[in-house]
Amino acid sequence: MDGENELEVLSRAASAFPPRTVRGMALPRLLFFTDPARITDPEAVAERLPPGSAIVFRAFGATDAVEQGRRLRAIATARDLMLLVGAHAGLAEGVGADGVHLPERMAANLPRLRAEHPRYLVTVAAHDLAAVQAAERSGADAVVVSPVFPSNSPSAGEPLGLEGLMRLVEATALPVYALGGVRAHTVDQLFDSGVAGIAAVEALAR
Repeated sequence: MDGENELEVLSRAASAFPPRTVRGMALPRLLFFTDPARITDPEAVAERLPPGSAIVFRAFGATDAVEQGRRLRAIATARDLMLLVGAHAGLAEGVGADGVHLPERMAANLPRLRAEHPRYLVTVAAHDLAAVQAAERSGADAVVVSPVFPSNSPSAGEPLGLEGLMRLVEATALPVYALGGVRAHTVDQLFDSGVAGIAAVEALAR
């Protein structure tokens, strides 16, 4: 790492993935997923993300979700970042987001979301082949696959491993992001995996 912190290492690694576009939009190559239980100051992390990255704001029902979302929107605008809101199209509209990230269980909602917000970038979480295929059928722009490596997330299941990830990448035409255990010491394994980019939570706050 030569003195670089983890965010700097992951930012540099993300820039090495080939640029991808979907429906005329340049896809971010680095996604920062907020998590109020694991990241106490998401604004500070957002302020350090490289231009062209994306914030995925997951409010999890927080009472100040609109206020925090608007703060993240302001940072995203100033730093040339995208802002996606997790699971909540109404909140996304209220804070002026660029799109929505849907949990796996909400993939079936995507066609209606697309009809109401045709310009949104819509990503969907997936943990196995069936979920990746469901996201593709529903018209997702990209899919976020996890967990790839062992993760600190309390909801993470058995890691897919590099081979498992690559099988999912090969099974879909969708751009795939790798999430779960993506750290400075694991990211190099992803360069030849076919993923469009990487995603992380607390690694970007270190």
